[in-house]
Amino acid sequence: MLNIKVTDSVMTLLKRKNIADKTLLLVTDDGGGKYSLQGGACSIGAKFSIVALDEFDPEYPLSIENNFELKLYTSDYDTRFLRTGLTLDVKNSRITLKDNTGLLDSNVLIANGKDILAAFEKGIIMNGESC
Repeated sequence: MLNIKVTDSVMTLLKRKNIADKTLLLVTDDGGGKYSLQGGACSIGAKFSIVALDEFDPEYPLSIENNFELKLYTSDYDTRFLRTGLTLDVKNSRITLKDNTGLLDSNVLIANGKDILAAFEKGIIMNGESC
């Protein structure tokens, strides 16, 4: 089972955005999943997002244990990039993700799952960029 430490500053941010009680996904943002904001080969394993959902998505069934008991999930695909010692923190007003090997992403994005899917239906890349 995956474990992640969520710092107080991240929890404060999630509460301020009114998503701490929602179902949250931690996903790699590389085009490999249905909630990928951007991505492609240049971002594999280097960009991550926290996606807020109103309900559980069975395509992301793996629970990530955390110190705040957030409803945090990921997929089998995403676990390829998530190792031991995971920590979400805030540095310089940005969410960072690191593990025991070092920094994975210095700018983890937060997005609404419904908005992502609606944008994709219109053929729009949510973040407006690709590699």
